[in-house]
Amino acid sequence: MKNKSKLQRCPWVPLNDDLYIKYHDEEWGRPVFDDRKIFEFLTLEIFQAGLSWKTVLYKRENFRIALDDFDFNKIAKYEEDKINNLMNNKGIIRNKLKISATINNAKRFLEVKKEFKTFSKYMWNWVNNKPVIHKIKKISDYVTYDKTAIKWSKDLKKRGFKFLGPTVLYAHMQAIGMINDHSMDCFCK
Repeated sequence: MKNKSKLQRCPWVPLNDDLYIKYHDEEWGRPVFDDRKIFEFLTLEIFQAGLSWKTVLYKRENFRIALDDFDFNKIAKYEEDKINNLMNNKGIIRNKLKISATINNAKRFLEVKKEFKTFSKYMWNWVNNKPVIHKIKKISDYVTYDKTAIKWSKDLKKRGFKFLGPTVLYAHMQAIGMINDHSMDCFCK
C-alpha cells in the first residue's frame, strides 16, 4: 500500500486534514452512476453554496442521518414537521431555503428518473457519457463553471430544480467525476 502522506495531490487539498484528504483521494473526481449517491452530492453542493466545502464535509454524516441517507424517495415526501425537525438539528446547516430546495429537488429528481429511467443516464448525457478531462497544472487553471454547467443549469431550472446554478453544478460535476479536474501531477489523475 502506498504511503498516502507522500503522494502528490491537487494543490487545494489541505494536507493537515485527514477527512479532506480521504475525500479527495477516494471520492472527488471519481465517476458516480448510482442515483442515490448522485442525489447526495447534489444536496451537499446546495448546502455548500456560500460556505466552505470543509463545513459541509464535516457535517456530512449528520446530513446522512437527518436526510434518511439521502433517499430521494423519502425526502420527496417530507412535510412541515420534518422541515421543523431539520431546522432544529444543530448537526446540519439549518437554512430553510436550502432545506426546501432539497425537498423540491427530490421531487424533480424523481420526475427526471421517470423520464430517463435513471437520473444518472440523464446527467451523464451532458458530457457524452464520459468524463471531461482538463489539464490542470496550477491552481489558477481551475474554473468555477463552464458552458456545459450553464446549459445544464438552464435545463434543470426549466424542470423546476432550485439552487443549482452553474457554479454549484460545476462543483457537482467535479465531485462525481463528470469532469476530471485533478491536477496533472496528482496521483488521482
